[in-house]
Amino acid sequence: MNWYLDVLKKYAVFSGRARRTEHWMFFLFNAIAVVVVATVDLVLGTFPLLYPLYFLAVLLPHVGVMVRRLHDTGRSGWWVLVCLVPLVGWIVLIVFLATEGEPRENAYGPSPKPVQAY
Repeated sequence: MNWYLDVLKKYAVFSGRARRTEHWMFFLFNAIAVVVVATVDLVLGTFPLLYPLYFLAVLLPHVGVMVRRLHDTGRSGWWVLVCLVPLVGWIVLIVFLATEGEPRENAYGPSPKPVQAY
């Protein structure tokens, strides 16, 4: 749950780097929240109300964590727009988001992974 809250605290932060765990845990908790909000919306009979509000509330944090994740792999945040390419775009973006980040400092900042002592 801390992963989800940490991303929400960085509401519109598009600089820096994010680990794979940070992105995918946010994605998981966000998917769970979408199911809960949609269910509550259906039960209350207000279906087109709560879900769009939740979607708008987490849109910037989600884009922000994707941009920081792309920075961790050494790519510009503008690569988020590759999802606009029909069919192939989403696949390419998922591959980029799942790729391991650069272990050393890159143009977007130091590695978010803790330094391991040998």
